Amino acid sequence: MAQIGVPGLILILIIALVIFGPSKLPEIGKAFGSSLREFKHAATDTASNQKDEQKILDAKEKNVN
Repeated sequence: MAQIGVPGLILILIIALVIFGPSKLPEIGKAFGSSLREFKHAATDTASNQKDEQKILDAKEKNVN
């Protein structure tokens, strides 16, 4: 997967500044940050649920044998 370097980030910031204007950028950044935080929280919950389900299945398998 390609990584975005510093020049790429600067270019993206300039394009966003031209498209949205300086007054909307903080609002867009805040919305992006909260969306990213929510996504990370959901991914962590999903991984935790999968581990819990695996433990339950392992315990049931031990009880059957």
